[in-house]
Amino acid sequence: MIPNVSAMVRAFLMAIAPVFGGAVSAEVSVTVAEFRQLSGWQEEDHQSALWVFLKTCSDMKPKDWRSLCALAVNQKNPKLFFEMFFRPVYISNKAPGLFTGYFEPELNGSRTPTSRFRYPVYKLPPNLPKDRPWFTRREIETQGILANRNLEIAWVDDPVELFFLQIQGSGRVRLPDGDVVRLGYGGFNGRRYKSIGAELVRRGIYQDHQVSAQVIKNWVKRNPVAGRELLCHSPGFVFFREIPNLPVYDGPLGAMNRSLTTLRSLAVDPRFVPLGAPVWLEKQGERPLRRLMIAQDTGSAIKGPQRGDIFVGTGKAAGRVAGSIKDAGRMFVLMPIQRAYTALLEPGRRAAVGSGLMNWSFGNRLRPKQSVCIRKGPVLTFSFRSNQQAPNGSSPQRRWRRSHRLKLVRKRC
Repeated sequence: MIPNVSAMVRAFLMAIAPVFGGAVSAEVSVTVAEFRQLSGWQEEDHQSALWVFLKTCSDMKPKDWRSLCALAVNQKNPKLFFEMFFRPVYISNKAPGLFTGYFEPELNGSRTPTSRFRYPVYKLPPNLPKDRPWFTRREIETQGILANRNLEIAWVDDPVELFFLQIQGSGRVRLPDGDVVRLGYGGFNGRRYKSIGAELVRRGIYQDHQVSAQVIKNWVKRNPVAGRELLCHSPGFVFFREIPNLPVYDGPLGAMNRSLTTLRSLAVDPRFVPLGAPVWLEKQGERPLRRLMIAQDTGSAIKGPQRGDIFVGTGKAAGRVAGSIKDAGRMFVLMPIQRAYTALLEPGRRAAVGSGLMNWSFGNRLRPKQSVCIRKGPVLTFSFRSNQQAPNGSSPQRRWRRSHRLKLVRKRC
């Protein structure tokens, strides 16, 4: 177990909400850990993780992230870089950790419809409403709503694979002449995806532990009429956009509009994990994984602080691996020290929270100054500050503030 460095209560959550990118429920707890508590950290290939981090960190808007991104360039000791400037933060809402896999499908297709290639891949309609749900999957596929509107990017030969292409959100279409059309996520019809695997379980066709992507595909193909009906159980419908000039050896574009990296890119819930942040993953299951990932993507089914989706590559082999991943585990977000200790309080400090008082505690202490050899780049000064005002009606209104500073002093290398 990780020692509880911080008891997470409502005041703390309100203070750190901007740190995690949005509103945070009072059910969420946060613990600042140490790197020695991360299983497999010492053996990790930190250099590979740093390269992937550098692909997207320059797109992060907060100044502290951008400063660390500049500092990461030409690092000779990536492990020391992460340990010096970050702290592992465990965020939990009491739901168990769940980690799945996703991949980039590759379908056979054509630029024009033929007797073989009959199922269109659509781009986003220009008149799609943004303030309300649009037509359902069933209505789109049975009423010809998108037909004859010049919205087809390509046609493919397998409606089941096309359905799973929409679940993945990106993919490739290999044309008869060998050229490849790269597809990225273009939008959706405003309706949520419903699990067809769960529907098969509800109908008593399979038990929960038997369901996988390949099992679903096989059942739909064996039962074409009932299978098409099953696919319409999910009302969500995804549209695509063609991505020109994306090299064939690059991965698909993620939520940061940068190519994903196999077994390094992770889809997360951005309400809790900033896109671009390093994430230490400890996944259980038949293929245990201890790895430093980078949060570079999102997904409609990825909800919660301990929910992650691992990008495992391109093609059918990757699809089989992705379909087999549904494992427990845990993950730590590597936050800049400033953000990890935003609400740093004295041990035993008491603060007004709602209708009662709760105890706070922090075990780790920051040294006021720390020297580091920096050949290039800025000398960073971090300020740690948290503010919380007692609820309206309290007498008197109380405001507490605690500030800490960590100055990285340049020294001779």
